[in-house]
Amino acid sequence: MKKILYVYAKGGAPLEHAFPRIAACGELHVLALMPLPAAGEEQWRPCCASITEAGSDTARGDAVIEEIMRHAKFIGADAVVTLSEFAVLAVAHAADRLGLAGPGPAAAERARDKRLMREVWAAAGVPVPGFRRISSEAELRAALTELTPPVLLKPAWSAGSIAQLILDSPDDVSAVWTQVARALDKGNQVGMSELYETEADRHLLVEEIVDGSTDGWYDLPGYADYVSVEGIVAGGVYHPLCIAARLPPIPPFNEVASTMPCVLPEPLQRRIEEVSRQAVDAMGLDTCGTHTELKLRADGRMAVIETAARFGGVMITRQVEEVFGLDPIAMLVRQLLGEQVAYPERMLVEGQGAAASVVAAPADAAGTPWRSRPPWIPRSVEWSEILSPGSAIEPVAAFDLPAGRAVPAYDPTAGVANWLGVFMLTAADAETLLRDCNAVLDGLEDGLNRAAARSAAG
Repeated sequence: MKKILYVYAKGGAPLEHAFPRIAACGELHVLALMPLPAAGEEQWRPCCASITEAGSDTARGDAVIEEIMRHAKFIGADAVVTLSEFAVLAVAHAADRLGLAGPGPAAAERARDKRLMREVWAAAGVPVPGFRRISSEAELRAALTELTPPVLLKPAWSAGSIAQLILDSPDDVSAVWTQVARALDKGNQVGMSELYETEADRHLLVEEIVDGSTDGWYDLPGYADYVSVEGIVAGGVYHPLCIAARLPPIPPFNEVASTMPCVLPEPLQRRIEEVSRQAVDAMGLDTCGTHTELKLRADGRMAVIETAARFGGVMITRQVEEVFGLDPIAMLVRQLLGEQVAYPERMLVEGQGAAASVVAAPADAAGTPWRSRPPWIPRSVEWSEILSPGSAIEPVAAFDLPAGRAVPAYDPTAGVANWLGVFMLTAADAETLLRDCNAVLDGLEDGLNRAAARSAAG
């Protein structure tokens, strides 16, 4: 049986979802560069032939590559894989040095460092917003005179909307520069930081906020002006699988839900597919999952926001399974093992039913912070009072705040650090799914308060 080394760090699909699919492809061995989650352990641990925990003081930079290589050689790995944004580059380097399939180190860096990413795209004619590299408060101030505000300051290596801040004028620079350092510290505290690039926190960029619009795109209101294309690059050939639509994020840019299937007309989905192909091809990736985000604009225009050499996080891979019947994780692992994989001839646009990943944060769908701080007891919520008949919701254990803990106040700069939990939501069709996503976001605070009141009364 072929042996697979999974390198664990925070991010990506929950282990109870990912590990059974990886283990179905071969003997699964785990190298944990961060403490493994206890959530869902009874489901994912039996899938593992071995687990090695590196400990909380794991070295970074070249040392982490050497650790991955040492463990891969020890078990005789035929493939090395990760689903974490923060381990992608380290795994790419290790696979390359071991002679195993992977995205390629240089390509993985382009898909991690948003500064390089935008520079490559600009040279290739991919539509991107105006941007500047930033390494000091003075450079940020100068950029505000060169770019058209409002602009978004973001870490070049971050994920999960951490430390993304909007500036409307040079007057905002001093305050924002202080805020971004604090927000990066919060991200580091929850393990959301790059493992290979040791200077990642010093690398920032600022970019123009592109005017997005759903006019001419969606026939129905309620969707965000950006989408993502989920795919796989196999031996340098890009295979887009499907589009995930989004609900509007809450300020400044905290994502709340991804939905499938996308309800855009097929001709518009095909145009998105081609721009996504242009963006991914420019990265020069060899073999990896991909997640490419695009901004929809007026007059049928688009701008590419970013791409990644890994699948979308939370439950996106399960959404693909639920709606389109594909198992992206198993497809990628089999490709890394050198096996034959059947890919759709074209990106899929029609599926069965509808599915969403819904992120719970202490704010409603409009971004209004909750007025109360109820205990986090989602499994006690009467979901039938919130959802449409026939819809189903499932809290995802891997993302849950500890049960009973008081919900914290909303922090607009904290990104994923605001997450209370993630729900897998399924419905009969896309229209019902959209309604239910908003019902969860707007009704969860009251649902938790009612659940707490019932518990106190009982």
